[in-house]
Amino acid sequence: MSDDAKKLDKKVDAKPEPKAVKPEVKAEHKKDPKDAKIEELTNDLKRLQAEFENYKKRSEKECCQFREYSKADIIKKFLPIIDSFELALKNTKNHDEFVKGLELIYSNFYSVLKEEGLEPISAKGKLDPYLHEVLLSEQSDKEEDTIIEELQKGYRFKDKVLRHTKVKVAKK
Repeated sequence: MSDDAKKLDKKVDAKPEPKAVKPEVKAEHKKDPKDAKIEELTNDLKRLQAEFENYKKRSEKECCQFREYSKADIIKKFLPIIDSFELALKNTKNHDEFVKGLELIYSNFYSVLKEEGLEPISAKGKLDPYLHEVLLSEQSDKEEDTIIEELQKGYRFKDKVLRHTKVKVAKK
């Protein structure tokens, strides 16, 4: 056999040499520690966001329930007053006793409101635009913007004005 034929024979019988694996290919199969940390932190962030959304929904629900139960407490305080009204309406024959009964009911009703923090706004002295609403003005010898008459009582709940006192004031 010739030398060329021997070389060809060896090439056919020889097993192919393994190709060197490129470093880029290995990197795709093995995760970089930075990528693993990024994935872990991303998952933690998603979990925290979901927990926060659940917390917001839960606290809103609890707030609504609190409002409803607080209304129930006030309504419970008014039940005896309703009972008094029913009793008064059954006994309308004697006018004087009926009026006394209504005055007592009014007193009970007002005391419950006062106990909860309701206060009347005074309508004496000078006009305070934060507490009073002027409906009428009248020529008077009194100093200007002095309250002459209270037309409708105003009320505040703790520090918040619920209804301004409607007044008549003096003008020159």
